[in-house]
Amino acid sequence: MSAVFITGTGTGVGKTFVAAGLIRYFRALGQPVAALKPLVSGFDLAAPSGSDPAVLLEALGREVTPEELNRISPWRFRAPLSPDMAARAENKAIDFQAVVDLAHTAIAGTDGALLIEGIGGIMVPLDARHTVLDLMIALNQPLILVAGSYLGTLSHVLSAQEVILRRTLDLRAIVVSETEGAPVPLDATLATLANFAKAPLLGLGRRVPARQTDAVFQHLAKLIA
Repeated sequence: MSAVFITGTGTGVGKTFVAAGLIRYFRALGQPVAALKPLVSGFDLAAPSGSDPAVLLEALGREVTPEELNRISPWRFRAPLSPDMAARAENKAIDFQAVVDLAHTAIAGTDGALLIEGIGGIMVPLDARHTVLDLMIALNQPLILVAGSYLGTLSHVLSAQEVILRRTLDLRAIVVSETEGAPVPLDATLATLANFAKAPLLGLGRRVPARQTDAVFQHLAKLIA
């Protein structure tokens, strides 16, 4: 594989959890792997530990330094808002073409797997004209769609799937990452989605033995190979 874009139905659904898990899986096999999360909001400049870029860097076995943060997530904003709003709050603007060019350069220069993590859900605005969907279209890489198991996720997953497939993008897998405290069991959510999913459907429990989680990432790695 060259690159895969990890997108989601919204924010906080588990995109970074999935990306970090895949990174660790590839590293355990001794395979080269890199990661890129071009945009991140809600980033505390004074305390980057625990942020999405930091989690990815730690999975890669790299230190969380300003240089590494600049490399993996060049566009970082303080406010926990959509990228366009977070940038405006700092009197900045996101250059959409620059984001596309950065990702294309990373794809061309990667020896092995490159995991590109999006921000928020597929329709989150990046600027006044472009959304995450536009970025996915511009990059035209295989996709993993990540969702939580919260109440309401069924509509969110199926709506996102419909948009992705109508744009003829390559949806390789749908991953439902268990939402802690959700009133609906993960298995019940997966059972209903299985009737409508147009891509392989995987569930990631948060309180299961490591071997079960490892098996999910092994399956996912095969789907994006």
